[in-house]
Amino acid sequence: MKIKTAIVDDNSFLITAIKEKLSFFDIIEIKFTAINGGELLEKLQDNHNIDIILMDIEMPVLNGIEATELVKQKYPHIKIIMLTVFDNDENIFNAIKAGADGYLLKEVNPKDLSDGMIETLNGGAAMNPSIALKTLKLLRNPLQIQNQKDKEDITLTVRETEVLEQLSKGLSYNAIADNLIVSTGTVRKHIENIYKKLQVHNKIEAVQKAKRNNLI
Repeated sequence: MKIKTAIVDDNSFLITAIKEKLSFFDIIEIKFTAINGGELLEKLQDNHNIDIILMDIEMPVLNGIEATELVKQKYPHIKIIMLTVFDNDENIFNAIKAGADGYLLKEVNPKDLSDGMIETLNGGAAMNPSIALKTLKLLRNPLQIQNQKDKEDITLTVRETEVLEQLSKGLSYNAIADNLIVSTGTVRKHIENIYKKLQVHNKIEAVQKAKRNNLI
């Protein structure tokens, strides 16, 4: 069974390059190409018996992210892989939110492109490593900012941050005092202030909360 494919890109040279990459694989059949999201939607009205769309992001009339959202609403069965020159964070995030099933860079070699398409049709997600890494970071990031209120309320001085960092390494008050060339009493005072600001009662809570709020 052939993989019925559409290619959407406003650069005809790149469309030709992608066609050439796919020409090595008998299993892939190019049904049509389009130069922007608007043209894609028109062509899909006539023929939406498509398995997968390779979609550029930066296009006039209707860009790839907007087009992805509309295609997914109308034809949820069609898989969409974004093919782009850039792996910038905002595009990745918006493409995934719009419903993209995969995200590859245009310089991808023919075999990785074909494997990515097959993987995506089988329910996986085609992603090149640098994009997969950025996606993980994007997913982790909201967790760090989850407690935004806490985060904004807590401001430690440079000295308090230094003390807390040393504390997080398991150093004693005396060792911290030696490292920072201050008295143990001063270290105690800093730690009291840190506990008060973080609203915690012991070292473990202080270190955990500071890490959660990116203070150390």
